[in-house]
Amino acid sequence: MYNKAYRAIVVQKATGPNAPTLEALAKEFDASLASIYRWVKAAATVESEPDVPEVEPICLPKPIKMKRPQDWNPEEKLAAVLEAASLTDAELGAFLRNKGLHEAHLQQWREQMLSGLKPIPVQNKKNASESKRVRELEKDLRRKEKALAETAALLVLKKKGPGNLGGRGRRHGQLERQRVLGLIDDAVTQGSRLNPAAQVLGLTVRTVQRWRLQSGGDDKRHGPLTAPANKLTPAERQQVLSVANSPMYRELSPKQIVPRLADQGRYMASESTFYRILRETNQLSHRQRSRPATHRRPKEKTATGPCQVWSWDITYLRSTIRGQFFYLYMILDVWSRKIIAATVFSKECGDNSALLFVKAFHRHGVDPNSLTLHSDNGSPMKGSTMLSTLQRLGVVPSFSRPGVSNDNPYSESLFRTMKYRPEYPSRPFETEKEAQEWVDVFVHWYNTEHLHSEIRFVSPNDRHYGQDIAKLNKRKDVYEQARKNKPERWANQIRNWSPIEIVRLNPEQKRPSEEDLRSKAA
Repeated sequence: MYNKAYRAIVVQKATGPNAPTLEALAKEFDASLASIYRWVKAAATVESEPDVPEVEPICLPKPIKMKRPQDWNPEEKLAAVLEAASLTDAELGAFLRNKGLHEAHLQQWREQMLSGLKPIPVQNKKNASESKRVRELEKDLRRKEKALAETAALLVLKKKGPGNLGGRGRRHGQLERQRVLGLIDDAVTQGSRLNPAAQVLGLTVRTVQRWRLQSGGDDKRHGPLTAPANKLTPAERQQVLSVANSPMYRELSPKQIVPRLADQGRYMASESTFYRILRETNQLSHRQRSRPATHRRPKEKTATGPCQVWSWDITYLRSTIRGQFFYLYMILDVWSRKIIAATVFSKECGDNSALLFVKAFHRHGVDPNSLTLHSDNGSPMKGSTMLSTLQRLGVVPSFSRPGVSNDNPYSESLFRTMKYRPEYPSRPFETEKEAQEWVDVFVHWYNTEHLHSEIRFVSPNDRHYGQDIAKLNKRKDVYEQARKNKPERWANQIRNWSPIEIVRLNPEQKRPSEEDLRSKAA
């Protein structure tokens, strides 16, 4: 980087009498032409500016520690609402950005405070026995709702969890720890206690607490540095292989070998040791009539236009009763990111799935020969009603791998966008109609106003109906004109405003060929 004295010498020589050309100066001082042009122009601007008293910009105090709006306590919310009420529109924008808030947060807090100031109507007291009975029933109802919510949260945790993670001395990497902590936090948020949630994954509360203190850090143990004292000797390992490959036992699995040896009064090793030794010596190949287990990724789905690949999923919306939810069924067009259909139901079943898809199919006039519908492996997605409906309409179904949410990323990302909007209600929905009304407002905003980052910041509706090309071309012209007006500000090409032509769902991971490696090396 050039210092001020060096730049001053170049500017003085460029503006003095008998000044050489800028190209000659660039070669003489080993600087780029754009840099010299910028230095000369900056010097001319400084000389031409009159003495104007400096005005200090408005600078809000930096918060000590940033917190999410939902983590603010009542006193902080009240102070923010009162302070925002005294600001002008120009000051309010800086205030919101500094505090990490949206106007929707202030509006929600203001409504909650006003509702809390409403007078409570005085009711006539009934006899003491009836009041006591009502209180006991309400207490029992709250207890049952809490137990039901905990059961539902534990079932979800067991379904999404990686299985039993227990075992003394077992190691867990940083990514695995962070994933487990996220699953447990979700279960606790849904109403489960920490101890039952940890037990579902085979962990103790102390282990979870230690991981939290370490922020999900990696296991810092570097051992073992010595071999276990009970390790099999090479002679014992060879004896295990000899017995497993002997004519008497070579057709049997270790599960059959170990009991038969025990019947003969012999114990050599456990079944797991037999399996481990055979695996290490590459003698555990599949030889049953059944097909071997395979772990296949879903086939790649490619979309070059609307209504070619749809993705859909179901998410839970909280109700006022613990453990009971409303179910939002949502279909998304992968190419345009447009929400095709979004309906709230009171129960989760295959009939609702088929009904929603048939309506969306006929409303958009889809060509069944070109549409693929991708979803998870849930029962509403793979139920007989839904599959028969897709077969009748000629639509090709596609499913994710069990327990792998990354195979359906577009729907998962959409649900995350929805539930983290500042307008998302902080309180549960009271009725199915209320939930549907809020979802309709969100769908209208998402399809018509939201500029999606993965489709060059145009709205899903514009992309779905082909109106994005004109907007992107206009943006490109604006950037070209800006670079033409002030070329010194553009070191490289302008921003890429070309439309996204191909969108892939579950893209294949291809290995680079030898030609690709050679071209990269060259």
